[in-house]
Amino acid sequence: MSWKEVTPMSQKLEFVMLALQEHINFSKLCEQFEISRKTGYKILKRYVEQGEPGLLDRSRRPHSSPNNTPKEIEGLILKLRQRHPVWGARKLKRRLQDLGYKNLPAVSTITAILKRHERIAAEISQKHKKWKRFCATAPNELWQMDFKGHFPAKEGDCHPLTLLDDHSRYCLCLAACHNEQKQTVKHHLTRIFGSYGIPNTMLMDNGAPWGGDAEHPYTELTVWLLRLGIKVIHSHPYHPQTIGKEERFHRTLKAEVIADCMGEKHHVCQRIFDRWRLVYNTQRPHESLDMDVPAHYYRPAQRSFPQSLPEIEYLPGDEIRKVQEKGIISYKNINFKVGKAFRRQTVAIRPASTNGIYNVFFCHEKIAQIKFP
Repeated sequence: MSWKEVTPMSQKLEFVMLALQEHINFSKLCEQFEISRKTGYKILKRYVEQGEPGLLDRSRRPHSSPNNTPKEIEGLILKLRQRHPVWGARKLKRRLQDLGYKNLPAVSTITAILKRHERIAAEISQKHKKWKRFCATAPNELWQMDFKGHFPAKEGDCHPLTLLDDHSRYCLCLAACHNEQKQTVKHHLTRIFGSYGIPNTMLMDNGAPWGGDAEHPYTELTVWLLRLGIKVIHSHPYHPQTIGKEERFHRTLKAEVIADCMGEKHHVCQRIFDRWRLVYNTQRPHESLDMDVPAHYYRPAQRSFPQSLPEIEYLPGDEIRKVQEKGIISYKNINFKVGKAFRRQTVAIRPASTNGIYNVFFCHEKIAQIKFP
């Protein structure tokens, strides 16, 4: 069966990176990539025996070259730097090690080579600071989602939609969108859920189309996520560091990719994004991962994307109400607002521990509270 999207090489490389993870469900992974188990084992065997060249349809020059002279090693460093102009010495060395090269110079020596050839400013290291951030303990425990600021393209502005796994920093989605509307986001999330499964929680900011502000805490998009059993949380207003991994990813995206996309058609931008996403996930060393790559830490989720939305189940004894078009429910002959995002949905009213107070639930989420005098 043929490989989908991007290129056969990129799909095969993403497949083997995920297949090498511990406790991976190999049959399910093959199903997600739409290949047979026999094909999956053949691709994996070639990769284990030959590395990345084993995934190509024709022979390639071997990565390993232990007898290089210092001049040749310097040439390798400069060539890799030319391909990735914003990578520092640590990333360059780790990538060359991953490609099989031995006897590489120290990081400080590589930095000196870059400076000597005017590939890096002497003061550049002053811009890099180490950050301590929260990190999810397992893949798919938390995904972060956001739009990168738009840039001019040939067919109107391009709005990059990005989605990261918090634990592994694996880039699940990098889409060149025409807009930032909920249907556009839902389309891409449907595709991603079908490929990688359903996460436990998703974190996003307070802007459209996911809402999150005091007046509109829920939108039709977040209601859809709740129906899928995904907990939705938002960053604190005016505190972008809450989604710090997304913010850092956007800086990298701008430095390494966006300039190549300016003024291009959206489908060209998408091809560029697809190639770079493969590099980011499988080749680019990540400092927060001890210079490893995200694909070594990611595996698809155990929860599969359902063909249809599951039925909403509430507790015995809950009082069920259907939300009216104006986003209100009636309880004990009094109207209460729960939000237009829930119109035509059913909610449950459940007594709280304090007399006269009732909590309103949609699926597993408490969305409002009713208070009687």
